Amino acid sequence: MQSASYVMSANDRNGCPREKYPEYAFVGRSNVGKSSLINMLTGVKGLARTSATPGKTRLLNYYMVENLWYLVDLPGYGFAKISKSERERWEHLIHDYVLHRKSLLYTFVLIDSRIEPQQSDLAFINWMGKHQLPLCLVFTKTDKLSRNKIHANVTAYKKELEKEWDELPTIFISSSVSGLGKAELTEFIQNCNHEFGSLITATEP
Repeated sequence: MQSASYVMSANDRNGCPREKYPEYAFVGRSNVGKSSLINMLTGVKGLARTSATPGKTRLLNYYMVENLWYLVDLPGYGFAKISKSERERWEHLIHDYVLHRKSLLYTFVLIDSRIEPQQSDLAFINWMGKHQLPLCLVFTKTDKLSRNKIHANVTAYKKELEKEWDELPTIFISSSVSGLGKAELTEFIQNCNHEFGSLITATEP
């Protein structure tokens, strides 16, 4: 990545920027390592604030990358020390955004590679699938595991998802410490941006 900067935060979809650039949303359970992955992917240290406290992100946070696309940091789902009403507000915010934001090309669902399949992850992924929303899975914190353990945990997730999915989403393995997965994620986004640009050009009068 050449440049990345914070643009704005929105309380809801209506407060988001004009739909001019392609968007990629990053979401996952609280404390999954989302901010660390964003900083690693963009190459800008401290761009997204990291915290040991789950539930730090509470808005739709927009970052402009290379003056070409938006990276959108969504609130976490699952456990966080917040009220039930606030948790429901986050859920509505996420669902409304991914369902109706036309410039959103992909949602990257982050999964902690160190733990067994979680119901909150599976429920969200299956919900995305039922609504036919494009997504990718990104397994985080893999530097803390052996290669065999990573494979075993990813396989466990695949087995659970295959109960609902005929074809699984694209899967990335990442580490914000070693930089693993950065090249693959960057290439995937660049390819999507190229297709987005070609589509816009083809539809222009």
